[in-house]
Amino acid sequence: MTRRLAEVRLDALLRTACDVIAERGLANTRTADVARAAGVSQALVFYHFATKERLLAQAFAYATEQDLQKLDAILQSATPPLDRLRKLVRLYTPGARAKAWTMWIDGWSESPRTPELEKISRRRVLRWREAVREVISDGVRDGSFTCEDAQGAAWRITSLIDGLAVQSSAHPRIVPKAAIGGWVNEAVARELTIKPEQLA
Repeated sequence: MTRRLAEVRLDALLRTACDVIAERGLANTRTADVARAAGVSQALVFYHFATKERLLAQAFAYATEQDLQKLDAILQSATPPLDRLRKLVRLYTPGARAKAWTMWIDGWSESPRTPELEKISRRRVLRWREAVREVISDGVRDGSFTCEDAQGAAWRITSLIDGLAVQSSAHPRIVPKAAIGGWVNEAVARELTIKPEQLA
């Protein structure tokens, strides 16, 4: 197997593992499930990941990197702070990404018992909050937003989204997904003294 082919296979296995974990949960995902979904032998899965725990941790890290690449693309764009904030909020708010949120929630619940997952999860959480703080600060500087505590606002905004994601994933029948975007926009608008429709 060439190095390039091995890298392609590893990437495909990690993508498949993320899908399986989102569907079955961390606790119920077996290496055999990932191998079957990827159409490869279980031996190949163990070739890349010596243990099931290593597979799950690397899949979680892979999913984190995919999310952070999207985040960085928004932050690096030469667009006004309001536009960047709008894109960040849409990317982070549960909705079309509900399947991805189930994986994050599962990872958070395992983090207190699994140091490697806690480290990966912490990096993702802090990076998102820093991204929101950075955009808010940019908007305050150029006069788009009014906010005396960008750090606190970033924590409140992302914590609200985290909580809504948990509730809508755990109780999809009682939390209307269609309303979540509006609730988030209203909360963000209050934090920054803008109108909710500016985030729509």
